Order: sequence, then structure tokens, then C-alpha cells
Amino acid sequence: MKDSNLRRLTGLTGALAAAALTLTACGSGDPLDSGSGGTDDGGSAASGPIVVGSQDYYSNEIVAEIYAQALEDAGHEVEREFRIGQREAYLPEIESGSIDLFPEYTGPLLKYWVPDSQATRSEDVYAELQEATPEGLRVLDQAPATDQDAYAVTQEFADEHGLETIEDLQDIDVPMTMGANSEAENRPNGPEGLAEAYGVEVGFTPIEDGGGPLTVKALKDGDIQLAIVYTGDPSISKNGLKVLEDTEGLFLASHLVPLASDNVSDEAAGVIDGVSAALTSEELLELNGRSVDEQLPAATIADEWLAEQDL
Repeated sequence: MKDSNLRRLTGLTGALAAAALTLTACGSGDPLDSGSGGTDDGGSAASGPIVVGSQDYYSNEIVAEIYAQALEDAGHEVEREFRIGQREAYLPEIESGSIDLFPEYTGPLLKYWVPDSQATRSEDVYAELQEATPEGLRVLDQAPATDQDAYAVTQEFADEHGLETIEDLQDIDVPMTMGANSEAENRPNGPEGLAEAYGVEVGFTPIEDGGGPLTVKALKDGDIQLAIVYTGDPSISKNGLKVLEDTEGLFLASHLVPLASDNVSDEAAGVIDGVSAALTSEELLELNGRSVDEQLPAATIADEWLAEQDL
């Protein structure tokens, strides 16, 4: 009697254990599958929320907020880690996997990983950056928008002389003066660099405000004809300035580019690539202008821009 009961109890225990194992297997699938972007179904699922970060820089925070809201609109869970600081502070967090998505800039990011890189033109920089990106990370599509040093003239001067590129300055037969911080005089994009790369001779006037209001005033007053400015500065559009295209790569290309971890699925990456495609230099200037001139928070600027772009 005791032996019979023991056999029945042993059989029941084994059946229950087998059933439990079956249920566990059905519920979890492959225990090593994190559901990240490399899945066979197109990377439709991410492992946990997507952590979006930003620099402590108003323009960068706006773009990061656009990324975050676009992902949330597409049904993704998002956490924000904004205003972290400069590259030396946040890149280790990205490389360690603490942050999944970050708006970066092609040229400076490439120089961080490959300090001796000689690439300066947009496509060369982007191609080399793709190769230099560490394992576990990838750069998504770069945006048309740039945030970098460039030469600018007034729109009136550009219209008068038919200027679109720096090379077009070769056809101007009147004296020209460049205005910039004093250290620019001996830098590669100063007068000597301009003459070497494009064969254009200019004078130089030091203006110590980094392309700010004093530089803009000198341009508009005609005291200088060419200035080094920052392409993301909303004063460009506000003051009717024209940024000249740098066909020879005199300036290091610095396009907005999303840096993503493997936790960003292919589907989520597609959402961000759609955002990048719409982020032209003109759109970035407008976004930055809303922050500087209207003092609007990044969340409001991002929400209204996404609605306008139908993203």
C-alpha cells in the first residue's frame, strides 16, 4: 500500500514539473533574446525603455526632445536624461549602455574617436564615422542640418554678386575683408586657408564676439564682407545672412546625427531617420530661434514642430 501511494505521488510530481517547464518555455521564448534591433522581425521591439540623452545646450536639447516625442508617438516607452554636459561626460555613458539615443554632430564625434582623421567633407566624415563607431552603437542617417563654423555674407551682398558657394567669391573684383575672432587669422579657415583652398584673397579684421552681434553689425554696415559664423545661430535668419556652401571642405562638416545603441530597434531607428530627413538647416534655425527669441521650453517647440512636419 505504501509503495503504491509513493509511486502515484512520484508520478504526479513529475507531471507537475513537466507542465511547469512547458509553461515557462512558452512564456519566455529564447532567454537570450533581448528583443533589440537585430531581431528577425525587423527589430520591432526594444528591451526596456529607450533612454534619450542630450548635451547641456539648448539646441541639442530641442532635437533630443523631438526624438523622444517622435518615439512616444510611435508607441515606444522613453526616458529622458537631458543636459548631461559635454562629450567627455556623456559618451562614456552611451558606450556603457546607460543611454540609448543621443543627437550628435558628425565632425566633432569623429574627431573624438579618430583624432587624426583628415576627413572634412560631409560624406567623407559620415562614412569614416560609421566605420569608427564602437561595437554596440551605430550612427543613424545624418540630417541635412549643420551646427558648425562657416562663412557668411549678407543676403544683399550674395544677390549682388550671385553667391552660393565659397568658390563664387573668386569672381568678385572688389576688395573684401573677413571678420572673426583674432585667433582665426592664423587658423586653417582664416585668410590664408581661404586663399589656399579657394584662391580668394581677403583682408582681416578681428572682432572678438565669436560671430555674435558685433560681427553681424559689421557685416550689415559693410565694414566687413565675410564673417565666420555658427550655422545653428538663429541670428543668421533673423539678420538676413547667407551661409556659403563649402565645396572644398575648408571647415569640418558637423551634421546632426543620431547616435544609437542596440536597444534602439530597426523600427524605432526608422522613426528617428524620418525626423533627421526633415531637419534642414533652415528648420534648425527656426527651432533655435523659438528658444532664443520666444523663450519657449524644448517640449513645446518639439511638439509643435512635429505637428507641423506631420511626423
